[in-house]
Amino acid sequence: MNNKYAIINGALTPESSASVLVADLSIQRGYGIFDFLSVQNFKPVFLEDHLNRFYFSAHAMHLQVNYTQQELTNWILDLIKVNQMPYSGVRITLTGGYSEDGYSITTPNLIITQSALNQPVSNINEGIKLVTYEHLRQLPEVKTINYLQAIYLQPFIKQQQANDILYHYNGLVCECPRANFFIVTHENEIITPLKNILNGITRSKILSFNQFKSYEADITLNEMYEAKEAFITSTTKNIIPVLQIDGRMIGDGRAGKISQQLYTTLLNLKKE
Repeated sequence: MNNKYAIINGALTPESSASVLVADLSIQRGYGIFDFLSVQNFKPVFLEDHLNRFYFSAHAMHLQVNYTQQELTNWILDLIKVNQMPYSGVRITLTGGYSEDGYSITTPNLIITQSALNQPVSNINEGIKLVTYEHLRQLPEVKTINYLQAIYLQPFIKQQQANDILYHYNGLVCECPRANFFIVTHENEIITPLKNILNGITRSKILSFNQFKSYEADITLNEMYEAKEAFITSTTKNIIPVLQIDGRMIGDGRAGKISQQLYTTLLNLKKE
């Protein structure tokens, strides 16, 4: 039996009975935004960063958040307390609301849910294989609920014996559907794509570390293939090394030393 709770428009509700109506634009048109943060030992990680991005996405999508940032913070803390899930993820979703004509934006619905996550391990030994695909997400700087292309491409990813897709556009690398992408050059510089991407919270933390030179810039496909290391970052993935792209080995085909050092620094930051 599901004894977890969710929050619907500010009300604490058993998750088993939490719902929105079929008239909501999230169902009718796939219109809405969300953000997702991790919880470590009952503590929400980088909460302010995630809420700032949540409000940015809402504004960009013309959705009014009818609650203050402090109210959202309090509800998230209440949910963590009542659900008693020390290592978990909290998703904040803002839908297009109940539209009479199924098209016009109206008063949004706010949904906050929590799900279990595994406790992070201390090192990274496993890596992934990516396959590239030319595609530019609509409003890439906004964290929308629209993952149509990524889900549509799942059979293609499996056919290519890869773990995930890496989008590129006009010859430049962009991002994975649920993660940002980085390369490490042979000069030990860390570079992440400059445009046509979601500004990930983990991505911003990596760029703030000062033990290496890191920056945003355009990355061509050839620069990506010739990189010393590559890795992806996200709230749930932290840092995962990329060992192959399009069947080509990246570096020596193993998790690199810089990726491991960044991973360790990131985990220590999350514990603060």
